[in-house]
Amino acid sequence: MKMKTINMIQKAACLCAVLSLQVDVYPVSAQTASAPAPARPARPAPPTRDPHTQGYVTATELPDGVNPLATADGNFIIGPTHDRAPEMMVQTNVPQGKVYDFTMKSSDSKIYPGIAREPGTFGIPDPTDPAKLLVTTSHPAPYTRRVSVYVPKQYLPGTAAPFIVGADGPDRALFTALDNLIAQHRVPVMIAISIGNGGGDAQGSERGLEYDTMSGTYAEFVEKEVLPFVEKNCGVTLSKDPDARATMGGSSGGSCALIMAWYHPELYRRVLTYSGTYVNQQWPPSSDAPHGAWEFHEHLIPGSPAKPLRIWLEVGDRDLFNPNIMRDHMHDWVVANERMAGALAAKGYHYQFVFARNAGHTDRTVKQQTLPEALEWLWQDYQPATK
Repeated sequence: MKMKTINMIQKAACLCAVLSLQVDVYPVSAQTASAPAPARPARPAPPTRDPHTQGYVTATELPDGVNPLATADGNFIIGPTHDRAPEMMVQTNVPQGKVYDFTMKSSDSKIYPGIAREPGTFGIPDPTDPAKLLVTTSHPAPYTRRVSVYVPKQYLPGTAAPFIVGADGPDRALFTALDNLIAQHRVPVMIAISIGNGGGDAQGSERGLEYDTMSGTYAEFVEKEVLPFVEKNCGVTLSKDPDARATMGGSSGGSCALIMAWYHPELYRRVLTYSGTYVNQQWPPSSDAPHGAWEFHEHLIPGSPAKPLRIWLEVGDRDLFNPNIMRDHMHDWVVANERMAGALAAKGYHYQFVFARNAGHTDRTVKQQTLPEALEWLWQDYQPATK
């Protein structure tokens, strides 16, 4: 599959820690500035994009309500009807996992002590470089994040379990899907660790710092400050095999999922993203990746040997389009994800790309339709490590 030049929609922009935490753990059922930056404007309504637009990847259009097969790589178009899959509903006749909830404080983290952007402020484009945003109202600030850990009923204590790390938790829908998929033997008996973000969104926020930064820092935070606590307090053993470790998320949480695996493929090799923010949203800017996650399809994937990653990604036809004041032609989520699919195909990755009709940004109904098959596809080639 070849990518053609993508210009049409971009040009339309001018038109529109181990932690000494103080926590509660309990199981349940399954830079200061002289003047403030201007307030972030309301997001304009995104246009509906045609999956057959020139420059988009060639994709197989599926009948309405049908998902791609869990054994199929490549590009697919679904929709516009998004009915909830049976696996996304609680089934009383299958074993129900246990969920442990706890909190983490910024004061306990050596990696993320916390920042926040002043409410009602955003930033301004750098007059010397439209690809940079000047944020003057971000400052140190504390946070508290929630973490939920799903342990399936079938888990045998003492065994090293596969697991998936999710962003923007807790994600109860994921836990329900796993109850059903594990019972059906469609995915391995796995633990899910659903981590809340540190607050805010985009440039200048803690969430933005964690999820949009193009480095291995967030994966290192999870490895050093979250996973040891999970093992200690939830009575589980987490696999060290990178092929037994997955990441997932939506929006910036989606790009974060890929960032974790890209910078630490020795830790994670399976990635699942909805409406991934593969756009220019990193702050502070970095000379190593000056265009943030846009660099994935612009330079990093095309210019690097293929990594041992398996990647599932989705975008909606009404996904985000220039949602802020930056006009750098690197803020169209549909174009970004289309370019991702093209770049992955060109390098021979195992990937599945879903373009969803009648769908917005991180569309809940699309997730409820597709998550079971997405998870099954993600773990399709998994083989437990032998001793």
